[in-house]
Amino acid sequence: MIGTKKQTEKQKSMRKAAPGEKARTKKPGRAHPMSEKIYDLRLYVAGQTPKSLAAVENLKKICEEHLKGQYRVEVIDIIKNPRLAEGDQIIAIPTLVRKLPPPLKKVLGDLSDKEKVFIGLDIRPHG
Repeated sequence: MIGTKKQTEKQKSMRKAAPGEKARTKKPGRAHPMSEKIYDLRLYVAGQTPKSLAAVENLKKICEEHLKGQYRVEVIDIIKNPRLAEGDQIIAIPTLVRKLPPPLKKVLGDLSDKEKVFIGLDIRPHG
């Protein structure tokens, strides 16, 4: 056939939807990477106390189950670095601070009460 072009898959996926037709996306069901929240978390602990160890373990479980691939955690031992606690105005240990996404939020305790952590961090639990 003379004068007709064969559309490539890329061209087909880039075309605009006709009236009454739904627009196609490259990967259905996936959000754009920039639209996903990244949780920047700091957990302040005091040495290897039972509450501090429990908080670290509980935070690890919550992040892996509900924030998979969307979080950064920094554990700060205020016995080793007391000045780091001043910036976030830490008055109790253990304390979890959510730096990002804004606004800054804090959750006190060993993080064993998942519901309290979800509310404090504004997380919607999966499953």
